[in-house]
Amino acid sequence: MRLLPVLLASLLASLLIACSTKQKATYSMVEATGSADAGAAALAEADALWEQRGDKAQLQAALAKYEIAAKSDPKNRHVLGRLVRGWYFLGDTQETEDAAKLAAWDTSISWGKACLAVNAEFTALLEKGDEKEATAVRVLTEDDVPCLYWTSTALGKWAKLSGLGKTLANLPTVKAYMTRVSELTPTYFHSGPDRYWGAYYAAIPSFSGQDLGKSKTHLEKAIAANPEYLGTTVILAEFWAVKSQDKATFESALNQVLAANPDTTPEIAAENRAEQAKARRLLSQQSELFAN
Repeated sequence: MRLLPVLLASLLASLLIACSTKQKATYSMVEATGSADAGAAALAEADALWEQRGDKAQLQAALAKYEIAAKSDPKNRHVLGRLVRGWYFLGDTQETEDAAKLAAWDTSISWGKACLAVNAEFTALLEKGDEKEATAVRVLTEDDVPCLYWTSTALGKWAKLSGLGKTLANLPTVKAYMTRVSELTPTYFHSGPDRYWGAYYAAIPSFSGQDLGKSKTHLEKAIAANPEYLGTTVILAEFWAVKSQDKATFESALNQVLAANPDTTPEIAAENRAEQAKARRLLSQQSELFAN
């Protein structure tokens, strides 16, 4: 019994050390090294390859071309946004090993910070040293929303997979970024902010403010506004239904996803196919996720 206080103190110390560890990428733009002609050619190739991003090799080829384009035009938000989103998508849907997922999301975050650095006012606030991302985010504009959203999403996934310490250390930034997206463009990427808050309020522990009512409200709002995006329905099953131990909703939501035509909205066909793969995986894990 005398060892218990020592063990608790050691555990607390380890947690505090872990909590101080934030994602290390800096808010600085990419150095311009390429020619304008090379960048334009790479961009055209990248945009064509992007349409086949459901295939891992095509996505990786697109990202390589976007990186060439970024070095030719470091302030091109279209290019930077595709890099943030593309690396996130690679980690979320096409990598299976944790190390590969973390590497992809880390790269996504790095490109996201390079993209946010295009906003000179935001970067200047951070460089002063007396403001953190959570307050400096106020100067970000609608032009910053794509990179802001995908950086927040990648940072959240990276932190969660990295463990509790990194989750706690990076959560204020993730929340601040998504709150700003909610303020600027609440409908971005098929009601992405509502989808995030729906997952958030279900995923956090009860002592941190878990609220399954808020979770379901956000998710139902996003589904009603954007039924074409299957990812929100998957989150309803994976987060809300599991935490609520509502097996009927879990099954019906995932079966609805599997029955949907992923090509109804061509611009998100790749994402919808990836969500159908998630739905199949979740159904295969049903016995592990529910008590009975």
